[in-house]
Amino acid sequence: MSQSVFKLESLLETHEQPFVVIGPDLHVLAVNQAWETVFGLARENFIGQPCCNQQGACRHQRMFQTLEPYAGIFTGDEQATKMLLNVRGFPLLTADGRVYLGESQSLLVKPGSDDDQPGLIGKSDAFIGLKTKLQQAAVTPAPVLLLGETGTGKELAAEFIHRHSQYAHGEFVIADCTVFGEDLFESELFGHEKGAFTGAASNKKGLFELADNGTLFLDEIGELPFSQQAKLLRALESGQFRRVGGTATLNASVRVVCATHRNLAEMVRLGRFREDLFYRLSVFPINIPPLRERKQDVPVLVDHFLRQLSLIRGGQLTIGRSALIKLMQHNWPGNIRELRNCLQLASGLCHGNTIQEADIHFMRGAADSMDTVIPDRVEAEPVEQPQQSMTMLEQYEANFIAGLIKKYQGNRKLIAAEMNISERTLYRKLNRLNLN
Repeated sequence: MSQSVFKLESLLETHEQPFVVIGPDLHVLAVNQAWETVFGLARENFIGQPCCNQQGACRHQRMFQTLEPYAGIFTGDEQATKMLLNVRGFPLLTADGRVYLGESQSLLVKPGSDDDQPGLIGKSDAFIGLKTKLQQAAVTPAPVLLLGETGTGKELAAEFIHRHSQYAHGEFVIADCTVFGEDLFESELFGHEKGAFTGAASNKKGLFELADNGTLFLDEIGELPFSQQAKLLRALESGQFRRVGGTATLNASVRVVCATHRNLAEMVRLGRFREDLFYRLSVFPINIPPLRERKQDVPVLVDHFLRQLSLIRGGQLTIGRSALIKLMQHNWPGNIRELRNCLQLASGLCHGNTIQEADIHFMRGAADSMDTVIPDRVEAEPVEQPQQSMTMLEQYEANFIAGLIKKYQGNRKLIAAEMNISERTLYRKLNRLNLN
């Protein structure tokens, strides 16, 4: 393994989701601890193996041929898991010009879990009020709309509703609406029949079928293309749908929970979200408070995350008083996700098993206002020299985005569409990577 890949492997542990690095020979070069934890497999048995069962005619080979990022829902290969995975793949470019594939993976279907398993954590008044509303929502059949900033724990809130509802015996299925482009939506949500289109080699169940008698969590519903919203509305109202290329009408009894960080009412006013779908989804709206409004929960969350990190590290982690005070004084614009990532980094920097104040570092650009005006075009030159303050992964990402800026002449809509992210997310990346 080259030195650049070795360094990259050491950085993977800060990635919260399972992450895989694949070489141009279509063999696995590295996986992170999160991958081992989620799939319950030892990385030694996976590293060096072919990327998947379809090696030579798969998404990985296509990426090396086109260098185009991809996103979608795939079945795990036999070497790892047969579970459905929400996958994002993109090229990783090293300083010496070598290309590798980085792929983040998350489980699409989560079984119902017991109430004593880790989940929502807190003791503040804001947290208690939130938990009360979630309990009320769980026992009503009405669709729930979870509103809140990025990183506040909307997926955990949706899981809590599922576990305490009459659908708890069914599956908890996650549908990430940021990956549903014009050509993906119907196939992923409703499934397809063999031969329905090029590449449809077999019948495939959609997320609606998988969530039958369970809960379908539509994450970031505000990112769903306008042209697809009417199709979702019809399925939600009737419980009926057809697979792509099929003629049979199928039925599914599904509890729907949605989440977004966007202002859907404003999107309706601007004609970017259907009014009828908005009212169909927002029968029971719940606001998830940001971490800055529940700072009393910071010590509790820190204790929880340190216990998790201790299991990975193999030694009991603690935190010094001055370090905890520093965490309490931070405003946490990235909310709970930012806190977790901050502690992950601190655990790798600290000497011994105690995190000190000097080990605490906050993300650059995280304090950018949510109300920042986003320009229509981006004017940035490709990054030629690595910035001293950048990690290797950040430098790869900066080079990749700089290439897209040049390709699309700074058009942020086209850049965001190719990366399968929102324009606001793109703008924050540009700020963080100093590309604006």
